Amino acid sequence: MKTTLLILLFFCFCMMPLPAQTSEKLPANTVIGTVLSVNYSDNASPSTTVNTIANAFDGDLNTFFASYVRSGTWVGLDLGEEHIITKIAYAPRSRMVEGSNRLLLGVFEGASDPDFLDAVPLLMITELPAADTLTAQDVNCSKGFRYVRYVGPNNARCNIAEIEFYGYKGKGDNSFFPQLTNLPVISIQTVGAQAVRSRDYYIDGFITIIYNDGKSLFHDGMGIRGRGHGSWTFPKKPYRIKLLNKVNLLGFPARERNWTLIPNYGDKTLMRNLLAFDLSRRLEMVYTSVGISVDVIFNGEYQGTYQLSDQLEVAPGRVEVEEMTVDDITPPGITGGYLLEVDGYAYVEENWFESAGRTPVRVRYPKDDEIVPEQFDYIRDHYNKMENAVFAANFRDPVNGYRKYFDEESFIRHFLVGEISGNTDTYWSTYLYKEREDDRFRFGPVWDFDLAYENDERTYPINENSRWVFQYGTTASGFRDLVNRLLEDEPFVQRMKEIYEGYRKSGILTKEVLLQVVDDYAEELNQSQHLNFMRWDIMNLLIQKNPVIFDSYEEEVNNVKRYISDRIDWMDHKFNDGAINSTPHISGFSNIAVYSKQKAISFENIAETVTVTIVDVTGRVIVSKSISHNESIPVAEGLYFVTVTGLKAGRISVKCLVSGR
Repeated sequence: MKTTLLILLFFCFCMMPLPAQTSEKLPANTVIGTVLSVNYSDNASPSTTVNTIANAFDGDLNTFFASYVRSGTWVGLDLGEEHIITKIAYAPRSRMVEGSNRLLLGVFEGASDPDFLDAVPLLMITELPAADTLTAQDVNCSKGFRYVRYVGPNNARCNIAEIEFYGYKGKGDNSFFPQLTNLPVISIQTVGAQAVRSRDYYIDGFITIIYNDGKSLFHDGMGIRGRGHGSWTFPKKPYRIKLLNKVNLLGFPARERNWTLIPNYGDKTLMRNLLAFDLSRRLEMVYTSVGISVDVIFNGEYQGTYQLSDQLEVAPGRVEVEEMTVDDITPPGITGGYLLEVDGYAYVEENWFESAGRTPVRVRYPKDDEIVPEQFDYIRDHYNKMENAVFAANFRDPVNGYRKYFDEESFIRHFLVGEISGNTDTYWSTYLYKEREDDRFRFGPVWDFDLAYENDERTYPINENSRWVFQYGTTASGFRDLVNRLLEDEPFVQRMKEIYEGYRKSGILTKEVLLQVVDDYAEELNQSQHLNFMRWDIMNLLIQKNPVIFDSYEEEVNNVKRYISDRIDWMDHKFNDGAINSTPHISGFSNIAVYSKQKAISFENIAETVTVTIVDVTGRVIVSKSISHNESIPVAEGLYFVTVTGLKAGRISVKCLVSGR
C-alpha cells in the first residue's frame, strides 16, 4: 500500500504543469556592434570617430547610437549563454526630425554564432514608433540565442536611442520561429557581411529559410552571386544561390543546389512571372519552373519581396534531357542533350554563336566549363539545319520540311503563353532543348515576364494593336522572321487554333479562372507588398518600362485583370476573324523603303543612284547592282540580308523574309 501511494504521488507530481519561465529584462553586460561611428550629439566632425554603441543600452533616451556608415550597421548584446527572447523594446533617436522614420524596417536578429552567420529574424519594425518613449513588442520564437542585435534599415545610420531585450535562459528548440509576413522568409548572411557586387564570382555565406507558418526551418551553407543583365542594373538586385548540399528546397520537385532569387523590381504587382508560370502549366508545357514569393533579409537588412525559383538548367525535375560528358564527341552521345537560349544578350557570354540567320544563340548546356569543341560545333550546325529548314522552299513539307528539326507542339504552347500574357521579351530570351538521337528542338521553359501583362511602354496598350505582340515587341535578331515564317504554314496555324480553342472550351483558359488566379496571388502577397513598397518607394514612379503610374498596389493588380479580360477577347477574335498570319512590311531607314513581295524584294523612293546587295542565309551574294529608280528584284523564297548604300541614303541594312505566295 505504501509503495502504491508513493507511485501515485510521483505520477501526480510528474503530471503537474511546470512553472512558467519568468521573462525579465536581460542585462546589457557586453555590448557588441559596429564601432566605427560618430557622436553627433557632441557635434563631432565626420573624421572624429568614437564608440557610441553603449548608448543604445544606457537607459537614457537622450543618448543614441548613430553610425558613421549609412547602411549595414548594427548594435546588440552578447548574453553569455543562450536565452529565449520573449519581448523587445526600442526607442528612436530623440529630438531628430523624422527620427521614428529611421527605425522603419529595422530588424532584430538572434544567433548562436558571434558573426551572426546563423541569424534568424526575431522582429521587424513595421510601424512608426512613438518618440521619446519605449515601444515594446512580443517575440514568438522557441529557440534560444546567445547573441542578439538590431540592424538599422538601409541608409539610416541606425539612429536608435535605446534597446531592451527580455527573456529567460534556455537553449529552446526549433518548434517555431517568427515570419515577417505570411510568406516564407529567407535570411542570407555572408562571411564578413560582404555585399554581392559581381555576377561572376560567388561569395560564401549561409542561408536560413523559415516557412510553413514558422514551424519549419532550413539552414545550409551557400555561395551567392548576382545574375541577370538588365535587372542587374536596378537597385533591388537579382541573385543566384548555390547551396552546399543538394536538396528539394521547400519540397520543390528538383533536388539541386542552384536556385534563383528574382526581385521583380519593375513589376509592381510582384506576380507577373508567377502568372505566366501558371499559364505554362495550364497549357501543359513539359516543364515549368517553380516559383513562390518570399521575404528576403540580407545581412540583417530587409530587402523586400522576391521570387524564389529554379535555376534553369539540365537536371532531374528541371530540363530533363540526357546529360553528356566530355567524352560524348561521336554518335550517339554527341546528339544530346542540349539546352540553348536565343538570347539578345548572348554576345556578352562565353559559349554562343550567331546562326546562319544572324540570330544570337547561347549554349546553356553543356555548361561553359564542360563543353568541348566537338559538342559546340555539332549543336551550332544542328541549329542552322533547323533554321535553314524553316526558310527553305519546301519548308511546309510534313516530312522533310521544318518539322524534321522543329517540335511543333511545344512551340505552339510556348507561343500562346507569350501572346496571351503579352510578353514583349518572349523572343528576346527563348529557351529550347534537344534530346539525344532526336533531331527536333523542343521549346521551353518559359521565363522572364516582368514586362508582360501590359507593363511595357513600347507596346502599350497591347490590345489596341491588331498584330501579334512578337511582331512589334523586342526580339533577338532574326527570330521574329522565323516566327513569321511559321505563320505562313496553314496546317501550323490550324493546329495552333485547335490547341487554343481546346483549352478555352475545356474551361482551362476562361476569364473567370485566370482572374481568380490574379486575385489569389494578390491576397497572398498583400502583407508582403506593403512592406516591399515601404522599402522601395516606387509606386508613384515610372520604373524600368512602366507605361503608366497606377498609384496603388490594388490599381496595379486591376490593370493586369483588365488586360487579361480584354486579351482573351482579342485572342478569340484573332483565331476566329482576324488575320492570324498577317506580317508587316519591312521598312528601311532614311526615305528609301525596302520590303518583301511575292518572290521579290522591292526598293522604293529611290532618288539617287544606290548600290543594292542581297545576301542569303548561307552568306552567298545573290544580287549586287546599282539602281537609280524604283525596282523589284526577283528572288526565291527565303530570308535575305539587304544593304543599300548611297550618298544621301548612307547605309541601310534590313532583313527581308520572302514568301512564295
